[in-house]
Amino acid sequence: MTNGLCTISSAALPSSASPNVAVLIALFYFFYFALIGVHVIFVPKILSQVGYEPSAIGIILASAPLVRFAIPFLFLRGFRLSQSTFFAALALMTLGAGGFYPALEHFWPLLMVNILFGIGIALILPYIEVIALEQIGKERYGKIRLFGSFGFIAIALVLVKYLSTPYVGIAFLIAMAFITMLFGALIGWRERHSTDSECDATSAECRFTIRDHIPLWIGFFLMQVSFGPFYNFFTIYTTNHGVSLDTTVWLWSFGVIAEIIMFYFQGRLLHRNLNALLWITAAITSLRWLLVALFPNSLFVLFASQSLHAFSFALFHTAAISVLFSLYKARRLSQQFFFGLSYGLGGFVGAIGAGFVYQYTPAYLFVAGAIAALGATFAFRVNNR
Repeated sequence: MTNGLCTISSAALPSSASPNVAVLIALFYFFYFALIGVHVIFVPKILSQVGYEPSAIGIILASAPLVRFAIPFLFLRGFRLSQSTFFAALALMTLGAGGFYPALEHFWPLLMVNILFGIGIALILPYIEVIALEQIGKERYGKIRLFGSFGFIAIALVLVKYLSTPYVGIAFLIAMAFITMLFGALIGWRERHSTDSECDATSAECRFTIRDHIPLWIGFFLMQVSFGPFYNFFTIYTTNHGVSLDTTVWLWSFGVIAEIIMFYFQGRLLHRNLNALLWITAAITSLRWLLVALFPNSLFVLFASQSLHAFSFALFHTAAISVLFSLYKARRLSQQFFFGLSYGLGGFVGAIGAGFVYQYTPAYLFVAGAIAALGATFAFRVNNR
């Protein structure tokens, strides 16, 4: 498949994967992360436009990562991330997105539909990630996953031109959810004819527990805590230090471009010690936040720090899911907990913590992020011994 930026060909796939699978997964990633882009970048602005107070916006947006954290524990009680669960999650995601339209101006209904939306997206991605690793392999995973980055950038560049009213943004959210559901359903339908490789996490031979690798999971949690200042306050931070909004948008875009390049070329690095890659990328992330803290007025340093997104997100993410893929037999459940504890709980704590730090000691916002990433570095080093 060619979109002018990257080509998926049968030569780029392992013998066990067909080109059709790669195309479907690439398209799923494109629209899934376009959907995430609408929710993360534009929904806060939309809620502000319709009159929600910052505290109400915070409560609504915090519900999704909290759900993402809570969901995995249900699977320890006998639930399984099966094909039927995956189809149900696609339906919940789409219904939740559709519910934004009638519920937009009503707090409690909007909170409920956002929770439904959060449940859907929390279940969908781990299921697809396991299929991608099984069918494509960790070495070539990045060349497919980068289409998600394209989708994130594309929706940001398109929607910013058309966001004339709040309901235009909601229409984009619904459209991206519907298209994501279609490609997810196609992948799920194809997989239902194959053998389900996921074992039962409640069985003795397939026991899943965090306790056996506590430093690893602490590292995952702290790594996402460190991103709290970046995801929630980077735009405010840079513009308050004299960087124009247009330039700040280019800083965001430059980071995603660096991420795309790493996804495409990271295959050889993944033949190395994956556990070592975790602590190295965490250390680079700590350096990244320290650069932002020390040189907030330097465009050269800010662009240099954004180039490190290639390591702190792209390479780290692939190394993390690959470690879990090889470490646990309950692969989907391990991915579920990864997203729950890191992007869920870690994202929630990082956002709340960054808010307090920025309110009371704004000069130390990214210093706090650097400390959290340094903590992740030590946790991964302990786990690597």
